[in-house]
Amino acid sequence: MRLRFLGSTSEAGACPSLYETDRGTIVVQGLHVTDTEALSDLLHVLDGEIAVEVPRELLVDIAREVLR
Repeated sequence: MRLRFLGSTSEAGACPSLYETDRGTIVVQGLHVTDTEALSDLLHVLDGEIAVEVPRELLVDIAREVLR
C-alpha cells in the first residue's frame, strides 16, 4: 500500500494528518485514544483496530478539497 499526504492541521505537517491510499481508502494519523470511558462508547471494534483523534476542521478542510 502506498500513501499520499492530503493535509494536516499541524505547523510541521506532522500529527494529526490524513492520507489517501492507492486502494481508495483514507489513513488517519492522530493521537491514540486511551480514555477508557471514551473507548467504552465505541461500537464493533475488531481485533487490531484502534481509535485515533483528529480535529473536526481537518476532516472538513480535506473534504472540501477532495470534493472540488
